[in-house]
Amino acid sequence: MGYDVADVSELEPRGPGGVVRMVRKALGARAFGFNYFDFPPNHTGHEHDERESGHEEVFFCVRGSGLMRIDGEEVELREGRFVRIDPEPSRVPVSGPDGMVFLVIGAPLEGKYEPPSWG
Repeated sequence: MGYDVADVSELEPRGPGGVVRMVRKALGARAFGFNYFDFPPNHTGHEHDERESGHEEVFFCVRGSGLMRIDGEEVELREGRFVRIDPEPSRVPVSGPDGMVFLVIGAPLEGKYEPPSWG
């Protein structure tokens, strides 16, 4: 079989507040990382950077709105918007008053993707 299928509604909520669905792990994808996030209203995510992994990340807002704080600068996230971030800047997603559903896709700029131990 050359494919896998996963339904977000059937994936166990993980992470602080149960906002993460581990889609990459469910599908067994190996070339890049990606996960689905469902933030309740006015929720602040985990601030981090990707210096150690060297991952470039792309955030895609599926539903709702909020913002991405990138090295202290606020970038609006709204339905249909993509935001790409280099490995070095610190980043933290924050949902607006209606919550926000978004997808994060990442892979190293150099070398091969290695799934993290946590997911």
